[in-house]
Amino acid sequence: MLKQLFIKDYALIDELNMEFHRGFSVMTGETGAGKSIILGALSLLLGQRADTKAIKSGAKKCTVEAHFDLSRYPLESFFQENEIDYDCNDCILRREITATGKSRAFINDTPVALTMMRQLGQQLVDIHSQHQNLLLQEEDFQLRTVDIIANEQDKLQEYQDLFAKYQDVSRQVEEKKQEIAELQERADYIRFQYQEISKLNLYPELQTELEQERDKLSHVEEIKMNLFSAEQLFSGEEGGGILPQLKEVSRNISNITDVYPEIRETADRIDSCMIELKDLYEGIRHEVQDIDYDPQRLEQINDILDQLYSLEQKHHVSTVEDLIALRDSLKQQIDTVDNSDEQLQVLSEEQQQLLKDCVQRAQRLSSGRKKAAKAIEKEMTERLAPLGIPQVRFVVEISDKPLSSTGSDKIRFLFSANTNSPMLPIADVASGGEIARVMLSLKAMISNQVKLPTIIFDEIDTGVSGKIAEKMGQIMQEMGAHDRQVISITHLPQIAARGRYHYKVCKEEREQGTVTTMVMLNDDARVQEIAQMLSGEDITAAAIDNAKALLQP
Repeated sequence: MLKQLFIKDYALIDELNMEFHRGFSVMTGETGAGKSIILGALSLLLGQRADTKAIKSGAKKCTVEAHFDLSRYPLESFFQENEIDYDCNDCILRREITATGKSRAFINDTPVALTMMRQLGQQLVDIHSQHQNLLLQEEDFQLRTVDIIANEQDKLQEYQDLFAKYQDVSRQVEEKKQEIAELQERADYIRFQYQEISKLNLYPELQTELEQERDKLSHVEEIKMNLFSAEQLFSGEEGGGILPQLKEVSRNISNITDVYPEIRETADRIDSCMIELKDLYEGIRHEVQDIDYDPQRLEQINDILDQLYSLEQKHHVSTVEDLIALRDSLKQQIDTVDNSDEQLQVLSEEQQQLLKDCVQRAQRLSSGRKKAAKAIEKEMTERLAPLGIPQVRFVVEISDKPLSSTGSDKIRFLFSANTNSPMLPIADVASGGEIARVMLSLKAMISNQVKLPTIIFDEIDTGVSGKIAEKMGQIMQEMGAHDRQVISITHLPQIAARGRYHYKVCKEEREQGTVTTMVMLNDDARVQEIAQMLSGEDITAAAIDNAKALLQP
């Protein structure tokens, strides 16, 4: 419930700080006084986009803040999910808009995105303005109305989840068909590419190993000559090699180890070097014997490398790993073509099962909607007859339509105000006053299902007067009596008199210019205001008496 509204430097408002109460309240004022300005400011707290033109001339920023009592409504989960402090007795929504165009939104002093403020605002306040009467033209609104009265949101959500899955699988089926068709067109070429790459028996180190072997075979003579020279330096002739000379050194040192023990460690190290050098010598000698020029192998290696380089260039890759990845991808595509019928069959069977399940659930929704439609027809007839349409006929027509996210039902509200008039879509035949009465009746019926804390009617009484207006006032009064806050902006005294609290919006001329103000009227002021609404600027005694009569409980 809206407890308090604070507005500063918005449009024609310098500063307004107004308290609101539970039950049915009314707001009156001359045309152009600024009632729409107050609603516009409140709409900012419900997530409406800001316009810097709304900032009062000369001000640097405007601020709109509202306090809500949420103690009677189950909204704590919203605050927990969004990690916002929760105080059920005082929830504060605030918007600040600067002259530079910057807009900031806060919930309980926590900065939030505008979408989050809109999400919360939609659960706090419903503003019904005249243009919302156009919703009667929309099938979606009519369907939502029936669903609200059917009160089977869980079933609808289950169906929508299932239908979303059906759509997803249907998309996969179409994508698979497209993929298979494209692959089949290129199947022969894909197989050729795969075979061309596969015949090389690729593995990651292949190219490096082949290049190293090619380099060795291309320099066999050079390698062999250097190895042979190294071998000769090790062995030598007539004791001139490394090994014979080191052997002589070892013998000389060993001869003195008995008389010169300090040299024994050196002798051991020389022996170790001898063993290592002999091992190196044997290795070089075997390399000299093993290495040989193999022109056929060199030709084979060059041929494989040429194929590798050609494939890398052809497929715009630089490594064997890339070719392996391409080969595996081609194999996957071939497998897809080869197994396409089976893969498509599995998806198609899942699609058909989901469709069958969706149809069954849609039928359950239809059953609930048909029951709700009968209840709506009965209640709307009962509500509209006292509102000056005694011969009203109101029918909720339900027909089949292709399966969609809302089910398989097409909903139309058919209306006739007279017994001799045909039943036609309500937006085609109802007058402005009749549409206003239909919308009020629908809102009253919906409000019993949707526990919105605050409902604001912005001149829903357009096109009606007299006793009909009084009946509409009674309906709003009844809505406000069911633990709800209802505020009606009205020009009709019959409705204004029904309000438990009465606010007046005025436009005043001050030194700094025109400003909009708002006050809550006491009993005497209410009599004057309603008398003025009855008789105009010159208030007569009869108007005063009439106003007092209207205000009687």
